[in-house]
Amino acid sequence: MRKNGNSHSIRHFSDRRWRLPFFASLLVSITLFFAAYCGIFSSTNGGDLDLISLARTEDSSEYFLESDFKNSYEKSGDSKMEAPRIAYLISGTKGDSQRMRRTLQAVYHPRNQYILHLDLEAPPRERIDLTMSIKADPTFRELENVRVMAQSNLVTYRGPTMIASTLQAAAVLLKEGAQWDWFINLSASDYPLVTQDDMLHVFSNLTRNLNFIEHTQIMGWKVNQRAKPIIIDPGLYLSKKTDIFWTTQRRSLPTAFKLFTGSAWVMLTRSFLEYCIWGWDNLPRTLLMYYTNFVSSPEGYFHTVICNTEEFKHTAISHDLHYIAWDTPPKQHPRVLTIKDFDNMVKSGAPFARKFAKNDPVLDKIDREILGRSEGGFVPGGWCIGNAEGDADPCSLRGSDLMFRPGPGAERLQGLVQTLLVENTEDTRCVFH
Repeated sequence: MRKNGNSHSIRHFSDRRWRLPFFASLLVSITLFFAAYCGIFSSTNGGDLDLISLARTEDSSEYFLESDFKNSYEKSGDSKMEAPRIAYLISGTKGDSQRMRRTLQAVYHPRNQYILHLDLEAPPRERIDLTMSIKADPTFRELENVRVMAQSNLVTYRGPTMIASTLQAAAVLLKEGAQWDWFINLSASDYPLVTQDDMLHVFSNLTRNLNFIEHTQIMGWKVNQRAKPIIIDPGLYLSKKTDIFWTTQRRSLPTAFKLFTGSAWVMLTRSFLEYCIWGWDNLPRTLLMYYTNFVSSPEGYFHTVICNTEEFKHTAISHDLHYIAWDTPPKQHPRVLTIKDFDNMVKSGAPFARKFAKNDPVLDKIDREILGRSEGGFVPGGWCIGNAEGDADPCSLRGSDLMFRPGPGAERLQGLVQTLLVENTEDTRCVFH
């Protein structure tokens, strides 16, 4: 009897019909290979064919967000197409609205951006009056570069609420698409020692990636009194401002990052604040959570972020651009400045000073002898082209915001900046001993 069980398997190996499709596919593959090969080289010689270069695959980092962020940072950092723009945050609490407005007028320039934050301790009437006075000013109304934050928060200096309000102000500026290169935080007790024409003139000659942030590694008594205690900021939970709460627990120093400390008053670049808010590698958010329970966190958060980030740690200039007269050691509290401090303030070359008592006579002396500001008016600059005869306000008529009239303050500030650049080389920035 004949068996047919293996007939199909024998036919499988003996069938020759696979040869035609095989050779056809091989011919097409060879054709496509040579077409691609010729196309790549012809494109490098000016051809119209746009293919991915083989050299690009050698550096896979170009495909990742980190590289895009770094490239945009490097491009924006050296941009000098026009004079810079500065964003100011001016903060105050109950009874500070008039001081905030005076500081605003003293640092005002049409090129800049301004945000006023009157914290939740101030009564609603004071906040409304401040908002209405800003809306009533014809210059502010026309240029729309002054904002009063509608969402107010309690701010405790020694807790993270000050960091939160600073990041919130920067986020508002970024969300609204405002143009600015540097961000400066001031309080109602700060006052300028140079005009904005002086400021913008000096910083026009600087690379836009320098961050002025006084910093040093945390050591000595600050390790035990700042880094190891755990605190709670009542401003995060209560509706009335009180001092921070201390817990009985203590923590050890972190190993994932190094701790730095310094002044809470900073001048930060736009690119660095974008990184702090977006935080593509999550470090800024991690450190924000860490500093939530840290004593005097405004004196450590930005400092620790910048000095633990490769892209930014070489941009940190260790100075807060303020003249501050400290109390006797351990120099924890700034002394209130008076007319006796006037000469030292001027000689420092710093563009700002703190802290001043409300309506202290030294402020009038600064207005008169340094800023040229009349009571209730703006500091005159190149943008003010009105008639200054009599009591007329020259800034009532506005000209080009690119016209600067730098004075002696520019020379003092330029001297300070040059000294800082010499003292703060890239090798000495954010050094941890």
